[in-house]
Amino acid sequence: MRSDNMKAGPTRAPHRSLLKALGLTDAEIGRPFVAVVNSWSDYIPGHTHLRDISEAVKAGIRNAGGVPFEFNTIGVCDGLSMNHVGMKYSLASRELIADSIEVMLTAHPLDAIVFIPNCDKIVPAMLMAACRMNLPSIFVSGGPMAPGSDGQRRMGLSEMFEAVGSHAAGKITDAQLYELENSACPTCGSCSGMYTANSMNCLTEAIGMALPGNGTIPATSSARKRLAKTAGERVMELLKEDIKPSDILTPHAFENALRSDMALGCSSNTVLHLTAIAHEAGVPMDMGYIDTISRGTPQLCKLNPAGSTFISDLNEVGGIQSVLKELSNADLLHTDCLTVNGTVSDRIRVAPDADGTIIRTLQNPHRPDGGIAVLFGNLAEEGAVVKQGAVAPEMMQHTGPARCFGCEEDASAAILGGKINAGDVVVIRYEGPKGGPGMREMLAPTSALAGMGLDSSVALITDGRFSGATRGAAVGHVSPEAAAGGTIALVQEGDSIQVDIKNRKLNLLVDDAELDARRAQWQAPKKELKGYIKRYAQLVTSGSKGAVFQD
Repeated sequence: MRSDNMKAGPTRAPHRSLLKALGLTDAEIGRPFVAVVNSWSDYIPGHTHLRDISEAVKAGIRNAGGVPFEFNTIGVCDGLSMNHVGMKYSLASRELIADSIEVMLTAHPLDAIVFIPNCDKIVPAMLMAACRMNLPSIFVSGGPMAPGSDGQRRMGLSEMFEAVGSHAAGKITDAQLYELENSACPTCGSCSGMYTANSMNCLTEAIGMALPGNGTIPATSSARKRLAKTAGERVMELLKEDIKPSDILTPHAFENALRSDMALGCSSNTVLHLTAIAHEAGVPMDMGYIDTISRGTPQLCKLNPAGSTFISDLNEVGGIQSVLKELSNADLLHTDCLTVNGTVSDRIRVAPDADGTIIRTLQNPHRPDGGIAVLFGNLAEEGAVVKQGAVAPEMMQHTGPARCFGCEEDASAAILGGKINAGDVVVIRYEGPKGGPGMREMLAPTSALAGMGLDSSVALITDGRFSGATRGAAVGHVSPEAAAGGTIALVQEGDSIQVDIKNRKLNLLVDDAELDARRAQWQAPKKELKGYIKRYAQLVTSGSKGAVFQD
């Protein structure tokens, strides 16, 4: 056992003394030690209940003969950090979480790991750490929140942000806005739509690192606690079988995850995170490959914010395994891939067939290609990403005048101030991984556009990124970013921009000679940075590479 490095033999008597200070018996010291990496905190709605999940996990570990050791990681709630300086730290927290887990599990050698994430950057951070440590591991998330209701329709956090735009446009009153804020988020759990957190929890299941149900069983269900207890028991079997993340996270497993990503219509942030996880796993993945998978995978689900169904609805009809089963009917899945409990084939064999409505069949998809598209052109030589499954049909091809802003706040003020017109292309730059720094999510401006009724006539492009709650012609991850001298830095007010999602093109319609002249005059703006965010800006790579740290 790896934990023997700190507990076995005469030279480890001092170490055993410290373990006994924790209350461990000799019998317990002789058993496998299992890390329980918990992202619980008091003020993230998706994480506030994770102590209960952890207790169930630890019970499962003890049931199977192991000794659990729990520690916590930090975590950023993207909703609470949205639209202010705190969002600069959200993506940046991913690398910090992965590093801190490496520190803890190297300093204190244990034998296996159960990871308990739930929201946004915490899920990919823990997957990156799992790759790095390569110990027998399993994931169990906290599960999704129930959808809210305004009395006439079910709703999620995206509708709450869009209500701000509606309020600014005079469409709803102060009292109506207040009623919505009391209704949008009725329970704990990751926000109820196919936003980034639920996207990543679903993909963790699809890639094989979590048990069936991980992505969709509601946070408040007793089935979630049973799943957690089962995960604790199962990690002990993974230890006995010596099954590690490197055995599961193969190139074929990443292809399975990408296929499910496209079929589910997941958040565009999944491109950023899957690329980063693949980097840790030593699996090649670039933007061109992701788009190839998208072109060959039909979108079978259209969940909130793209549609009116929610994660809880997907759970009722079979969840992720039923989606995978339908993909396998077209030989779009590697069913021999190993997971934390058997092969993909073993798992989908017992899953219900696609219901035809929430999970459409291959014969009647929402669209013939995937929910995410990668665009290329002189504005995005390394690629840009759009959640095309949430774009209005009339905005799949759009050319319009650029409206340029150097930060999210300025763009939001212009939108809410009624200064953006139908047909415009809003450009928000210097928000990339280095330029932000931190590659902020842009849910506030995109939701404001939707709330004001402009999402079907205005496009938005940025070297930052978008929340999974975003809908509309919102193109993010533009690479190279403005701070690195990308063409997005050279756009001037009124320039014509072509956003052609159908043909995967993003172009600034300005001739090369003019761009060369602008480039010769361009200088990156200077930002005064300090602390972690300064170090982050110095180390982080392009969004097209997953915004990982330089090797």
